[in-house]
Order: sequence, then C-alpha cells, then structure tokens
Amino acid sequence: MGKYKSYKRQVLECMKALVERGFVQGTGGNVSMLVPGGKAIAVTPSQREYASMTPDDICIVDFNLKQLEDNGLKPSMETAMHLAVYRNRKDAGAIVHTHQIFASVFSVISEPIPALFDEAASAIGPKVEIVPYALSGSPELVNNVVSKLDNRCNCYILQNHGALCLGADPANARRNAETLEKSAQVYYYALSTGKNISVLPQNIQDLMSLIVAGRQDEEMKKRRR
Repeated sequence: MGKYKSYKRQVLECMKALVERGFVQGTGGNVSMLVPGGKAIAVTPSQREYASMTPDDICIVDFNLKQLEDNGLKPSMETAMHLAVYRNRKDAGAIVHTHQIFASVFSVISEPIPALFDEAASAIGPKVEIVPYALSGSPELVNNVVSKLDNRCNCYILQNHGALCLGADPANARRNAETLEKSAQVYYYALSTGKNISVLPQNIQDLMSLIVAGRQDEEMKKRRR
C-alpha cells in the first residue's frame, strides 16, 4: 500500500461502517478521501463487494483521473463527481455517496429537507437541496452536483439516486450521512401525519449557516498551512 496506506484504511473503515448501518449494499455507493497536499484521492473501486474489501482494493487517483497505483481494479464510476466536489469545495476532505433508505425516499419525491433540529442544521446546514437527476457517472451529473455546492451545505440528495455527504475526513462525512438519515426519517414520519411541520426560525437557520461556514473556513485554513 506504500505511502497511501493510512488513507486507504480510513476509506475502507468508513465504507464498512456505512455497510453496517445499511447505508450501502452490495457494490452500490462510494467513499473517497483527499490525500493531504490535494493532488490525489483514495477512492473505493467499481463493482467490488464491500463486505470482502481490503485496504489494497482502494484506488489512488490523481485529479486527471489517472491511477497512481495499479491494483488491478477500476476506481468508482463516480470518481469524476468526487473530484469535482473537491475542486469546488476546498473545505471537503472526504465524500460519501450512499443509497440510504430515508434520504432516498426524498430523492424520488424530489423534496428538500428543511432545518428541523439545531444539532442537525449546525452539522450539515439548514437545508438539504435536491440535485437534479442525471445518469450515474455522467458529466451531466457532475455538472448538476457542482451547481449546488455554493450553498456550503454538507449534504445533498441526488434525485432518483441517493445521498451525497461531505466532511473534513471520512469519519466526519459518515457522521453527516447519519445526521441526514435521522432528519430524513423524522421528516418522512412528520409528513405522514398530515399536520403542519415546524421548522427552525429563520434567525436560527441563519446562525446555523454561519456556524457551518465558520467550521469550513477553519478547515480550509488548516489545509493551507
């Protein structure tokens, strides 16, 4: 595994935790981590059963989609999407793409998830937006994702697809996916009552946005040191 050993292990640990939570199944979903220095990422391979994956199966890819190590596997078909996020969100150190159930419900009804809890809004942002549908692995999907990144949220719902969550590192990105799933589950059940949904007051949402942005700014400062 050489000099990328620790990054491969972190990506694998994150993926296995997502498998245990049922957020990804079989070969669906993917995880990546930015290698310090910002010139490459460690990313899960394509069409590989996650339950039996080892650190050696994780691919190392530069920002031109060139594999820096030959492990006999192809990187995830969504690698270009991951790279586009890293290019446009300098605070992101890791990305997880999942097919988690409750977030996926909102992906097929194209319903954004509003700010319901301050602990969730302060971690992932006050509103989880819908990224318009495009075929998996396509340039159109990459462009659609990039078009939403300037809201500085840490989670997005990919229409008719799943969820995309960012974080400072793989563990943080995984926790953001878990926070998203809790909010999605509560919102789903709340909507099923037919009653009015209580969201956070706008001034609190604005405060949560500042908290999220401040944390991201600190992360970017660390990367420049």
